[in-house]
Amino acid sequence: MKPINILLIEDNPGDIELVREGFRQAKVTNEIRVIMDGQIAWDFFDQLQPDNIPDIVLLDINLPKVDGIEILQKIRSAEISHNIPVIMLTSSEADEDVTRSYDERVNSYVTKPVDFVKFLTVIQSLEDFWLSVVKLPTKC
Repeated sequence: MKPINILLIEDNPGDIELVREGFRQAKVTNEIRVIMDGQIAWDFFDQLQPDNIPDIVLLDINLPKVDGIEILQKIRSAEISHNIPVIMLTSSEADEDVTRSYDERVNSYVTKPVDFVKFLTVIQSLEDFWLSVVKLPTKC
């Protein structure tokens, strides 16, 4: 099976490690690229080329410099990236953030649990659904 290329846009080192551990425990062949800054994520999608398109994006809302909603808008506005599945993985439970995310065509909105075991369960659930059940778009 071909490795799944996951782009994690997250500024919290602890959450990054939890995501990595969750996928490690799920034993899915994948590559996780991490971007820890909203501006760097913006620039990544601004310069996106066919050979580095992620299969799926895990995106936090609360990022330094450029927030996750703006990154989502950037992803959806470009022909090369508009159909990449984007999962908002964030600590925000605000109804406004949920609504704005879906208004900008996020594929799903998941709130990060504070509890370590629950966090790993969430990541494994994402893996089960998005990487095992769902058929992802073919890259050009």
